[in-house]
Amino acid sequence: MHPLISVIVPTYGREAVLRDTLANVIQQDYPHYEVLVVDQTQQHQPQTQAYLDELVANGKIRLFQVPWASLPGARNYAVRRARGEVLLFIDDDVLLPPGYLIAHAQNYSQPHIGAVAGRVFDRMKLSDEPELAIEDLPPQAMDPGIAWYYIDLVHTVKPQRVLTARGCNMSFRREIFDQHGVWFDERFRGSAVREESDFCLRIRQTGLQIWYDPAAHLVHLGEETGGCHDISTRSLRYQVTFYHNHFLMGLKNLTVMQALRLYARLFDCHVLGRPPCHKSGSPIKVLTRGVFYTIGFLSAMGTLVKSLWDDGQLYSRCDPLAPAAPLPIVKSPRSATH
Repeated sequence: MHPLISVIVPTYGREAVLRDTLANVIQQDYPHYEVLVVDQTQQHQPQTQAYLDELVANGKIRLFQVPWASLPGARNYAVRRARGEVLLFIDDDVLLPPGYLIAHAQNYSQPHIGAVAGRVFDRMKLSDEPELAIEDLPPQAMDPGIAWYYIDLVHTVKPQRVLTARGCNMSFRREIFDQHGVWFDERFRGSAVREESDFCLRIRQTGLQIWYDPAAHLVHLGEETGGCHDISTRSLRYQVTFYHNHFLMGLKNLTVMQALRLYARLFDCHVLGRPPCHKSGSPIKVLTRGVFYTIGFLSAMGTLVKSLWDDGQLYSRCDPLAPAAPLPIVKSPRSATH
């Protein structure tokens, strides 16, 4: 089975690593794929721009340059221009092994599989526990309230059904967008943390499954700058949007009890600094993180109230290829070529 795959690469503020990623992508031996790059960088270094122009001239990529920076916005923008039956999203700082596209494609011979979550060899996490191998994820990994602290798509070695994918390595059937009306929510801000989790939670309504395949693996380089997020994770904006996005995901998709469990774990880990976060327990730092936590919650509540008259799909509404009516933000039931 060789469905046409659209490889989608949103990029922002990246230079040499972007060139390396694209060089890696166009070397794939899969017989039927295209590469779409949504470039949100205001001005590249001359070497990078020349390389992108060369790839376009040779028909290796389709390049779209936009004047804004939003990761979910870039994903939606590319989906509307992609030709593939399968839409594969990767980051702009990854390395792909031979056979990577084939590994994703082969899962779509199963009609019940609507998405594939690939394995991510994260340099930082692998260096911490290089020999750890997980067969079956624990039952908690399928509980939307606490799954985010039990899903390990770095060390898990066995294919299995999962609740979500990692944004740097995930693919979806096109019908999820075209037939089921599930799109990325552009209200997820900053680094857009949890935007892929929100998207995957809403896939539950379609009846399709998300399947984890460790054979569809890549290396995530984890560059410190670029990638549609604030340069400094210590910045006020980054901290507030981090909590805003977690709260927004819970308010949109979880039952009251699931959301309370999520927010309790978020506070325990990211505010108090307990494992697996292992942050400083300094009273000043805990208090500061608590302030960000509170502001993030109030900001998410404001976003939810505003959604009564504004769906937040700002970048899609400005896109001439978008439908005349705003794209729907589908909410889950309150229960659980080359």
